[in-house]
Amino acid sequence: MSRRFTPLEPARLRLDETGIPYSERYQDIYHARQGALEQARHVFLQGNGLPERWRGRDAFTVCETGFGLGRNFLALWQAWRDDARRCGRLHVLSFEAHPFSRADLEHASRGLPSALRTAADQLAGAWPALLPGVHRLEFEGGRLTLTLFLGRIEQTAREALAGVDAFFLDGFAPAKNPEMWSPALFGQLVRMARPDATAATWCASGQVRRDMEAAGFIVSRAPGFGRKWEMTRAVLRPGLGWGTVAGSSGPVLVVGAGPAGAGVAHALASRGCEVIVADPLLAGGRGTSHRGHLAAAITPLVSRDDDQRARLSRAGVLRALHRWQDLPSAGRPQRIGTIELLQDAEHEAERKLTLDALRFPEEWVQWLSPAEASRRAGVRLVQPGVYFADGQLVRPEPLLDALLDQPRIDCRPARITTLQDRQDQWLATTHDGQTIAASTVVLANAAEAHVLLSTCMDVTRLPKLNAGWRVAGQISYFRPSREDHDPATILSAEGYWLPRVQGVNVAGSSYLVDASSCQVTAAGHRDMVRKVGRMLSVRPDTVKTWLDDPDGWAGWRAVVAGRLPVFGAVPRMNGLWLACAYGSRGLTWAALAGDLLGARLQGEPQPLERTLQRAVAPR
Repeated sequence: MSRRFTPLEPARLRLDETGIPYSERYQDIYHARQGALEQARHVFLQGNGLPERWRGRDAFTVCETGFGLGRNFLALWQAWRDDARRCGRLHVLSFEAHPFSRADLEHASRGLPSALRTAADQLAGAWPALLPGVHRLEFEGGRLTLTLFLGRIEQTAREALAGVDAFFLDGFAPAKNPEMWSPALFGQLVRMARPDATAATWCASGQVRRDMEAAGFIVSRAPGFGRKWEMTRAVLRPGLGWGTVAGSSGPVLVVGAGPAGAGVAHALASRGCEVIVADPLLAGGRGTSHRGHLAAAITPLVSRDDDQRARLSRAGVLRALHRWQDLPSAGRPQRIGTIELLQDAEHEAERKLTLDALRFPEEWVQWLSPAEASRRAGVRLVQPGVYFADGQLVRPEPLLDALLDQPRIDCRPARITTLQDRQDQWLATTHDGQTIAASTVVLANAAEAHVLLSTCMDVTRLPKLNAGWRVAGQISYFRPSREDHDPATILSAEGYWLPRVQGVNVAGSSYLVDASSCQVTAAGHRDMVRKVGRMLSVRPDTVKTWLDDPDGWAGWRAVVAGRLPVFGAVPRMNGLWLACAYGSRGLTWAALAGDLLGARLQGEPQPLERTLQRAVAPR
């Protein structure tokens, strides 16, 4: 059952009579009148013993309970950047129920000191569309990360997974915003705290201090900032805290060089991990598993209650867009947008209700009339549609080649036949008798993962994977005789129709559950002809004349019940992970799964909510 959906309610930048940012909703100012940056340095940095406490550390994590206009984040960034003995990586986890728009952030940054303007501009430039859920922003070449939870903190704090070293408790006054100071929230902070974690806040309320103590903090008083005589400092009670997460002590073995494996390998290598990718298809090159697959699409989903599949899809699309934009141009996803065409009045009414309920920003999804859809796509369309600006066109073969073409990735054309758990490492045996030792193993080899797992564990312990199945899928290649059938965006309906790549428009895809083989067939071409004809309102006999040779591409999909992907740690098998069962959305989940595993191995805040991680867990 889906959780109750709550639309996001953005803030609007307003100033009080003295020029201080002011919340009309809470009837309170965003920071002390003596200055936001000065308050951040006195209360939150000094109050948590920073920068001294992060020195000598590989990484340090700060959690902030209210992001606001980002002044605490900017002050923290500046202190970290200016410290010659800073930690190697700084991670910030922040919550915000009412985020500002990018335009408001840009406007508010005009009054900042020049030393902070560059950082403020980078923050505004990376600012996400105001969508509920988790957003990962990266700066300083990935050495500074901001994991931003948008939504009410009483809901989002329960969803966060992180090991926190210092807490910035910063919300509106307890009398006006009690959710930011509740015993339940303090309990969630203690759940995320590492041993010796500290906390600091400008708030000196006796009830807040008592609730912090009851949750597990040892609380003390300190001189306040500005007109406040006192502020509150705290340290986690000895014996509490879940400990640090050690990074991988050796190479990571990824079994499978398709989108799942390549996505994991790239995410790990970007964090400095040594990765071995094993797949017999690598004998033909890094992109062999999708050789001949000219183009594919990455497109979000929406549902009226923003269910698990929709949220996972959104998270995956956003991760792919941001994680892969630094790749070489041939492999880089192109953000060209997707128009989901609505085939009948019932579908049209349902989508209108969905957009009304979600209240997502138009920069991410919007309704289009037939005329607007036609203008956006550059082809004549007779149906209305829903436009997703973040729809991406992908060329799978060069994408895989680019993802695996990294200095820390060792590609080996080998089939792994058995796995053995030997205390602190895994031993993988190849088809020719070689042994590969690894601290962590990721099975990203689709339906074959089940077979390989059976060599090291009782697979009946994983009923989800044990009951999975394979589905064959085909795409067809067309060469329309007229340019006005070549869209500028991805078109999606019962199937999809992609903009021209190397002179070919790709149509897809079939979904054959009981197929005995996976190949391009005449029946598959007929299915594509029908789907394209409906999308473009062109007679099937005309579409048939566009078939190229005819030609296409076919591949297997691994699927489990619920059609959600499977990625996560295998229970009671330390260092063994799964990244498989991606179904027809392998490219959508690939970057997200890689970052999730990378964050776990490196002790970073997790880029995905707890409930969604449970939904895709192998068990």
